[in-house]
Amino acid sequence: MANETAELRFPGKDPISLPIYKGTLGPEVIDISQLNKSGLFTFDPGFMSTAACASEITFIDGDKGILLYRGYSIADLAEHTDYPDVCYLLFYGELPNKEQKATFIHQVKHHTMVHEQLSHFLYGFPRDSHPMAIMCGVVGALSAFYHDSLEIHNPAHRELAALRLIAKMPTIAAMAYKYSIGQPFVYPQNNLGYTENFLHMMFSVPAEPEKPNPILVQAMDKIFTLHADHEQNASTSTVRVAGSSGANPFACIAAGIAALWGPMHGGANEAVLNMLTEIGDVSRIEHFIARAKDKNDAFRLMGFGHRVYKNFDPRAKVMRQACHDVLNALKMHDDPLLKIALQLEEIALKDPYFIEKKLYPNVDFYSGIILKAIGIPISMFTVIFALARTVGWITHWNEMMSARDQKISRPRQLYTGVTERKILNPSSLM
Repeated sequence: MANETAELRFPGKDPISLPIYKGTLGPEVIDISQLNKSGLFTFDPGFMSTAACASEITFIDGDKGILLYRGYSIADLAEHTDYPDVCYLLFYGELPNKEQKATFIHQVKHHTMVHEQLSHFLYGFPRDSHPMAIMCGVVGALSAFYHDSLEIHNPAHRELAALRLIAKMPTIAAMAYKYSIGQPFVYPQNNLGYTENFLHMMFSVPAEPEKPNPILVQAMDKIFTLHADHEQNASTSTVRVAGSSGANPFACIAAGIAALWGPMHGGANEAVLNMLTEIGDVSRIEHFIARAKDKNDAFRLMGFGHRVYKNFDPRAKVMRQACHDVLNALKMHDDPLLKIALQLEEIALKDPYFIEKKLYPNVDFYSGIILKAIGIPISMFTVIFALARTVGWITHWNEMMSARDQKISRPRQLYTGVTERKILNPSSLM
């Protein structure tokens, strides 16, 4: 309950009293939900100053470089847990003990296979389809196969849908990749860990099963952990908006995948690799650094700074170590693009311009390098982001469906079109 109020004064109207709420962390918020009764709405393009929901899942303080999952710092989780731990934490609210984790992993492994008819669904796509197009279609189609988890107001159904999505997303992602390169699908192996199994399905072929390098597994697991959730971003908000209509969970996650596909959201690490390709050679770095510093040049160094984190990206510190571990393990420091990346990193950490502007390498910079080193094509980068973010999406969807005051999302608008008019000569339209 609010114990303070703000007063809004508007010409020609009586003062309006608006409740002020305080969360456990973060700024206070003014409740404007009853403002429409006075005939007024707020105008907030991009919802940059609007809290559309209350949530207990993730907290971000961009100014201080803080990211918490259920109260745990991302650095603490990356050091002491793995991705299944994080999935359990996000969905159930607490880290699992040994017995809970064993049960959870067993439940997830029970659902790693996809319906065999679903695999035929992929053959309707052209071979050169972008894997995200396949992900959107196939994940949306899951609702046609799994009718026993579509009662959105049934907690048991919601949990089953969550387990299925967490389990099947790596399988679907690997299938999208295999289809795009003309290789046969590789079935999941339930004797492998979650992340190890994904890399197995990506890079094994039936004639030669491949056991992934443990260092690569660990780095990929950290990528999954660091991307598992990020508060009310565009794709998570999309999942909530779709879910507010009562849509089934598979359709909602497909909507989140579609939103993530946008280059302003999930394509950041892909943009890093495209930038490195554009630079082309270490001898051209100084030229591009000069362009980045030129206010009159539209060129931007991708992977530096962050829209939310005004100081540093807390995920980047974790990813930087994983990145160097991977490059050392694979002995790939001589790769042309990776040499450019490492030199850019060195410049950004020492150059006064970058330090003053707080343009530190972010998580997308390092994750893009890791994925490139592992051998994952650029077209799959956003797919892996979607795989990791699925647990965050389904957790937010479940939280919203559990709320008593859940309402359908219906933003207002500031209409700027023409006023009412009449058709002056109807006969001319015949």
